[in-house]
Amino acid sequence: MKTYNNLYLKIISFENLYLAYKKTRKRKTKKNYVIEFEKNLFNNLMQLHKELKEQTYYPRPLKTFIIKDPKTRKISKSDFRDRIVHHALCNIIEPIFDKTFIYDSCANRKGKGNLFAIKRFDKFKRKVSKNNTRNCFILKADIKHYFFVVNHKILLQIIKRKIKDEKVIWLIKEILTNTKLGGR
Repeated sequence: MKTYNNLYLKIISFENLYLAYKKTRKRKTKKNYVIEFEKNLFNNLMQLHKELKEQTYYPRPLKTFIIKDPKTRKISKSDFRDRIVHHALCNIIEPIFDKTFIYDSCANRKGKGNLFAIKRFDKFKRKVSKNNTRNCFILKADIKHYFFVVNHKILLQIIKRKIKDEKVIWLIKEILTNTKLGGR
């Protein structure tokens, strides 16, 4: 199995942080927190870079709110600057892990959004129901609060099989700790 070292400097490079910032602000350009961050964009990105380089970065507490769409859901969202760090991390490690995922897994994957999922569903539905001549049954399931209860120790063991860069592991732990505790 191929392993990866020396990824941290790629993650925290100014170029990667800027790319991550652009991804994070997509469809949010009118939000006050984006406008505020952009007022001092270069310094804010340099500050993030410095904190990551010195490993003094700590995610800010999650903001939690309730939405109804149609069921009531509790949503926790990271601060804008932390979402930049998430994108910077994913920019580098996503290609490593993406090729190991199940082909039909669609959530948060490039080129695999809702439309892809609907087309795959339709293909399987036709196959199972003999081209719509028979009924078939479908189970739609959701694991309640998955990201808050997933075993981080096991998750990190899986990640460590491929990522041998201890600084990357440190950053992932910081992010996971924030999601587990809802902030420091």
